[in-house]
Amino acid sequence: MLAQIGIVPARIAPADIDETPRRDELPRPYVERLARAKAEAAADSILHVLAADTVVAAGRRILGKPANEAAAADCLRLLSGRRHRVLTSVALRSPDGRLRARTCVSVVGFARLTEAQLAAYLATGEYAGKAGGYAIQGHAASFVRFLSGSYSNVVGLPLFETAQLLRGAGWTIP
Repeated sequence: MLAQIGIVPARIAPADIDETPRRDELPRPYVERLARAKAEAAADSILHVLAADTVVAAGRRILGKPANEAAAADCLRLLSGRRHRVLTSVALRSPDGRLRARTCVSVVGFARLTEAQLAAYLATGEYAGKAGGYAIQGHAASFVRFLSGSYSNVVGLPLFETAQLLRGAGWTIP
C-alpha cells in the first residue's frame, strides 16, 4: 500500500509484541498502544520506523484477526446487518527517538448476511489474517452497504493519514 503514495520501505520487519487487549481496554487506546509498541519494538538508530495496527470494533468489543474459520464466522455474524468501526493507528519513530502517531476511524455498514453467503465467504479463506475476519478489497466488498471515512483504512493502512504523518516528519511525498 505504501507504494501507492511513492514510499518503498528499506526493510520490512514484523514486531514481536503481545497483542492481547488489556482488561476493559477500549478499541482506540488499544490500537494506539499497539502501533506505538510496534514502532518501539522495531526501533532503529539509523532509519525511520513506520508501524501500524488495525482493529475492527463492534461497540466496545475489539475484533482482531480470527484464529480460525469458526472465529471468523463469529465475527461476521456479529457484524452482519450492523455498522462497525475500523480503527488504524499509524506510528512513526524517527532516528532521534521522536514518536509521532495518527489514528483513523472509518465506519462500515454490513448488509445482513445469509448463512449461504457466510459459508461461501468463509470457503474463500479470505478471512485469514484480517481484522474482523473480512477483506473489503476482496469478496467481502459485496457485503458493504455503507462506508464513511477512509477506504484505505479499512484495507489496513490509511494512506492520507500516513502521508500526512510522513510529511510532518520532513518527508517529500509525491
